[in-house]
Amino acid sequence: MPKLTRIQWIIFALLLAFYGFAVFALTRDYYLRNPARAVAAVPSPHGLPPQPRTWIQDAMEDSDDSIPAALVESNPLLLHQKADELFARKRYGEAIRLYRRVIEIEPEDVDAHNDLGLALHYAGQSQAGLEVLEAGVAAAPEFQRIWLTLGFVRAQSGDEAGAREALGRARDLDPDNGLGQEATRILERLQSE
Repeated sequence: MPKLTRIQWIIFALLLAFYGFAVFALTRDYYLRNPARAVAAVPSPHGLPPQPRTWIQDAMEDSDDSIPAALVESNPLLLHQKADELFARKRYGEAIRLYRRVIEIEPEDVDAHNDLGLALHYAGQSQAGLEVLEAGVAAAPEFQRIWLTLGFVRAQSGDEAGAREALGRARDLDPDNGLGQEATRILERLQSE
């Protein structure tokens, strides 16, 4: 293999730099002329990033008639997804009915207790929401989200001591994730008031 001289290496490096710049410029120009369109995301009722869409959600959105009503009424996953959609559209009364149905089918579904308690609170039934949340906390004391929701609803209801207790528990379960950080943020706001 022949050895390259210093000038040949410099020319080679300049050609590589020019090639890289040309590829960058062409790519940049393409994306400036053809910008990517943002996809509208359905907000999560929990304030957390939404989960990826599933084929079930797509089927339900395309046509509510595509899935037999009997299947939807007996499938807790479909019911929960539909209730979350209603919650996101602030149709709390309808969401409450579906969350209750999920709990009838799966009484141990703590996530449904959490969502039902929050929906009841937003529907103006904070006391009923607190009862549901406290039952959920008793059933699953290691479920961080329900502690956060309980603390939030207690704070909104004027029970600052109870809110601090629940938010402290939510923070202590995992202070580094989003739920723990949100609990810390609400606790700091309560202490500053």
